[in-house]
Amino acid sequence: MKVRQLAAVITAASTIAVVTASSTAHAESRGFQPPSDSLRSYASQIGLRVGVAVNPEVLADDELAGIAADEFSSLTPENEMKWETVEPTRGTYDWSGADEVIDFARAHGQKVRGHTLLWHNQNPAWLTEGVNNGTISKDELRGILEKHITDEVTHFRGKVYQWDVANEFFADSWSPNPLPNGMNGDNFWVKHLGTGIVADAFRWAHAADPKAQLFYNDYNIAGEDGNSAKSTAVYNWVKELLAQGVPIHGIGNQGHLDTQYGFSGQRFRADLQRYADLGLKVAVTEADVRTFVDSAETQVPTDDLALFAHPYEFSQMLQACLAVSACTSFTVWGIDDAHSWVPGWFEGQGYALLWDVNRQPKEAYTTLKQDLRLALGASRRR
Repeated sequence: MKVRQLAAVITAASTIAVVTASSTAHAESRGFQPPSDSLRSYASQIGLRVGVAVNPEVLADDELAGIAADEFSSLTPENEMKWETVEPTRGTYDWSGADEVIDFARAHGQKVRGHTLLWHNQNPAWLTEGVNNGTISKDELRGILEKHITDEVTHFRGKVYQWDVANEFFADSWSPNPLPNGMNGDNFWVKHLGTGIVADAFRWAHAADPKAQLFYNDYNIAGEDGNSAKSTAVYNWVKELLAQGVPIHGIGNQGHLDTQYGFSGQRFRADLQRYADLGLKVAVTEADVRTFVDSAETQVPTDDLALFAHPYEFSQMLQACLAVSACTSFTVWGIDDAHSWVPGWFEGQGYALLWDVNRQPKEAYTTLKQDLRLALGASRRR
């Protein structure tokens, strides 16, 4: 990807250059041509993939499916590749939901990010209950995990270009049991198999698909919470993995923001850059910006300042990615507010995405599009 310096983006604001869209060849090769005035088209011309989390319900809706196809060049199955979904009964796989997303992506010239192979959450009940009641031993658990990762990555080999291999292993500032290396001692996998299981997960995934790019994914690891301790712990850990030859290729920072806490785009950029300085790719993998709203149904912000903070914080994340040449993709965690995870997890909050509950694009959408257009004036493909 071309170096995209933020300062150059700003100075080029009045001289947006016309750049050929040769990098849209992937889409064109499959016969799908996105609109020229879309996030996807502008991003493709500077070597950046813009992505979105989707599920079969969203893709079955013609209007939302149209937005997914027109505006985004990368899809992430929101839940369809998580363990409880793909193996609800031990030994019986259900790939149907994930295959649906992949088929849609192929039909529209899009890439797919796999999410996620190893996480403390959304594991099948047969697994967690077996561990908790002692019918699954530690040695057996390790073998089950290796088989799960091997089987899933093998099934999607050649269809998934990036995997979030491990997700959310590091302690927050409020976690009661942080380990010396910064991992969360209460994490299900760390508690039962130790911290080294994460490196093993990368080894198993790489063996199953040597061409896939393998990422560690987490939140608050680029200073979003105003505290760099978690970011530093991940940085030191990944340095150790690289020194050991573990096949890890990138760091995914989720980018779940909340307007009540403020946000430093400068710190976000600096932390992305220091991961990149290790020779890693970086990505914003789950971007959304939530705020307090009147209700989960209408999701109208109750604070007028949030109407300014929402597009600003989205823009700051994208501009940080644009300023780091190793940032390969910018993914938002859903299309419209009616399908966002936020109201179900954060009581009284919502308005987190680029389209509102009525499927109308917000100012944040327009702002991101403008950021990409400005970046065109500062970038030249080699």
